[in-house]
Amino acid sequence: MPIRIANNLPARATLEQERIFVMEETRALTQDIRPIKIVILNLMPNKVVTETQILRALSNTPIQIDIDLIHTATHKSQHTAEEHLTKFYETFDQVKDNFYDGMIITGAPVELLDYEDVDYWPELCEIMEWSKSHVYSTLHICWGAMAGLYYHYGIPKYTLPKKCFGIFEHKMIYRNPVKLFRGFDDVFYVPHSRHTELHKEDIEKNSKLRILSESEESGVYCVSDLKGRQIFITGHSEYDVNTLDSEYKRDLGLGLPIDIPVNYYPDDDPSRPAVLKWRSSATLLFTNWLNYYVYQETPFEISAIAGMKHGEE
Repeated sequence: MPIRIANNLPARATLEQERIFVMEETRALTQDIRPIKIVILNLMPNKVVTETQILRALSNTPIQIDIDLIHTATHKSQHTAEEHLTKFYETFDQVKDNFYDGMIITGAPVELLDYEDVDYWPELCEIMEWSKSHVYSTLHICWGAMAGLYYHYGIPKYTLPKKCFGIFEHKMIYRNPVKLFRGFDDVFYVPHSRHTELHKEDIEKNSKLRILSESEESGVYCVSDLKGRQIFITGHSEYDVNTLDSEYKRDLGLGLPIDIPVNYYPDDDPSRPAVLKWRSSATLLFTNWLNYYVYQETPFEISAIAGMKHGEE
């Protein structure tokens, strides 16, 4: 799939090495088609790593996609160079007049804070409210999913006694898979790395939500509104094979309490390379979202999103 990104974005070199078709802005502008417009709100500290992972996950469909990257103006990044943000990212104020076929809101390492104590929470609330009238379908990841469920539906998060950390088996709730899980195996794997969880009973009380997938070990995985305008994913399907290894060794080095990631290293031996067992389901997840919830549903005149009902059948 041709992903349209800024000409010199660092992710470009990595993706091209993996033979992923990346189209520079200058070439994309010469094509007479209506590309899908996706905005990514990157809340992760290392934005270069996260943007590369997500762009890779979006790379397996023939649809041309234009990508806008945004960050929060009310939080100063400590792990991404200001030069990178200035060159490749915009703020919400710079894009708020735009309309988008889809949006991705990433996770963030702020789980143990109350939502209202996160320094950019008011700005994030403004963005999530804006998404209802300016984005057709929004995909929320990990903390982004919990924040979205809390903002839109009042669903609380709960602190876990220890970190949910590893690769866990998941299953679909419905015998006939909803469009998001078409082509999935009966059992599939997803990485998780989080200190909080959602409770199934809180979600089941809300008639505007449905649980699409869960895990016996890691709990609720995927929640959606009734039309797929808002989708919430508690795991990290976009993760690279070495992401959990890096997190594990980082926490060990900092002297933090951390268990070996579940079902990750062969024989639970951290000296052995981890086994990648979630790439195919990750590819399907993002491809199905783009195809069934974005490409096939968004009106051609994208500004018509403003007049559409949100999240109801």
